Amino acid sequence: MIVDLPDTTTKNVIQRLYEVREAGGAVTLGRVLTLVVGIGDEADTERSIEAANEASREHPCRIIVVVHHSRSERTVLDAQIRVGADAGASEVVVLRLHGALSSHSDSVVTPFLLPDTPIVTWWPGDGPDVPREDPLGRIALRRITGPSTAEPRDLLQRRWSGYASGDTDLAWPAITAWRALLATAVEHPEFSPIDRAEVTGPADDPSADLLAGWLATALDVPVIRRNGAEGAALHSGDDTVSLMRVSDTVAVLSRPGERDSRVALAHRHEWDCLAEELRRLDPDEIYEDALAGAARVTYES
Repeated sequence: MIVDLPDTTTKNVIQRLYEVREAGGAVTLGRVLTLVVGIGDEADTERSIEAANEASREHPCRIIVVVHHSRSERTVLDAQIRVGADAGASEVVVLRLHGALSSHSDSVVTPFLLPDTPIVTWWPGDGPDVPREDPLGRIALRRITGPSTAEPRDLLQRRWSGYASGDTDLAWPAITAWRALLATAVEHPEFSPIDRAEVTGPADDPSADLLAGWLATALDVPVIRRNGAEGAALHSGDDTVSLMRVSDTVAVLSRPGERDSRVALAHRHEWDCLAEELRRLDPDEIYEDALAGAARVTYES
């Protein structure tokens, strides 16, 4: 069920939300958090709601989508309520803030926050450089950015300079399987300490840059980042452990003295990465280390 409420007030939206919930039999029992989605481009709205709905099937929550129309000449609130099949395992409140109202997003959102539940804010597009200082970031325990269209090297530099405990990015869970496979691969009795590493990936993929940063910090060795097909290589003298993607779902793991192995390594959906980030509400120190390590990476064409 979708209910549109143009040119309305927060009081009217809350009242209508209660009425819709009672009429449809929907309840908020079992909601584990409030997910606030901050959107600066209307075009991202439906895609972001779909991803949040899918993630809510693992983490039942109230989803509050805030769409900023700061250039609008009007100062009004347009709202929409979605429940039932249109809201996954959640209820969705879409708040379109026009004009000056866009600068007071935290005040508009506050009445819709579920009591005694953690608040997580996610910016699906080019989020703020300093998430904790954004109005929607100040009210959140965890702040998730991405995916972004910015140049990855500059993006990670901004993320690091504006980092605060509780920040993370969807580019980080995108490489969870990569990190696990590489960590397991080097636990080999005949593989000596690693002395250097290489990471390849598309120029516009921040996940590859984060993987390089993670290796630079975790191994404390020189790391080179190159453009190309997705892959990583860890060198120890003349020996190399490598993990190279050969298709959208498969990668090849090579280790000294062993036959190459084909491993499942599918590209992760946006909702899957979001669901992983919602599993933990404590600060992610390893992500912080990866951001710091990205500054140590050497870039080559």
